[in-house]
Amino acid sequence: MSAITSVSLIGAGAIGSYYASKLFDLDRNCISLIAGGKRYDRLEKEGIIVNGRHFSIPLIRPGDEERSADLIIVAVKHDHLPDAIGDIKSSVKAKTIILSIMNGIDSEERIGAIYGMDKVLYGVAVGIDAVRIGNSVTYSKDGILFFGEGENAAPSERVREVKDLFDRAGIVSETPNDMIRTLWWKFMINVGINQTSAILGAPYGVFQQSPHARNLVDSAMREVTAIAAAADVHIDEDDVKQWNEILSGLSPEGKTSMLQDVEARRKTEVEMLAGTVIRLGRKYNIPTPVNETLFNFITVIQQSF
Repeated sequence: MSAITSVSLIGAGAIGSYYASKLFDLDRNCISLIAGGKRYDRLEKEGIIVNGRHFSIPLIRPGDEERSADLIIVAVKHDHLPDAIGDIKSSVKAKTIILSIMNGIDSEERIGAIYGMDKVLYGVAVGIDAVRIGNSVTYSKDGILFFGEGENAAPSERVREVKDLFDRAGIVSETPNDMIRTLWWKFMINVGINQTSAILGAPYGVFQQSPHARNLVDSAMREVTAIAAAADVHIDEDDVKQWNEILSGLSPEGKTSMLQDVEARRKTEVEMLAGTVIRLGRKYNIPTPVNETLFNFITVIQQSF
């Protein structure tokens, strides 16, 4: 098993900045951020701040042929994925591993369609309560990064290499036996909590205290569990309850990524969340009235930006 010594990350938002800071603390020479245009200029000038610490992480422009990576972490928003797929091209070499930690259930396949699924690992971050304002990120919970092949009864060599890196960097991670199920579980969570928080303007504390707010989240998530069953993915009521247990341990002041997008007047991922649920509901003939309502609400909010 080879040790991973070079990591490139694209997408220095709340989650991306958190993982970049952990890897920088492990070895400041191992991590670089891929960015172009105004993002490059802003990161070069301001760096990133994580829990009050300033980090000047080395930058790579897309197309820099002199820089390649053992591991590329993709942490961009859904709408930015097409550009990101092109921007990482010069960093991909024969044995590069590409790990997507994006929201949604299709980013890995979209990356794999270009670079081959033999280079791609699935990943989702759960339970981290990172909040970004400008270039400053704060968090109180590290959460867990679930990652791996689609199936991991016996972890592959590349999974073990990434796990070794994360352990050395103090990144809490697990490799589930069924990563596809875990991907859908996180998708279910995002469909529920991200969208309702964006509409209500509510941090986690509101959902911790209000059964009415939790009921709205649960209703949106149950539409996902019904679709997952039709797609032969096993998530159920126990998974809804598991999320509520995680929710109880998050910072009451913490905010979902979609609420942060709304507050910053940025385009949200509603098309990837409710939009996907609606499309799959039609495919499997499953009603999705809650997500249709959420989609309409958030679309109206976006139109005001």
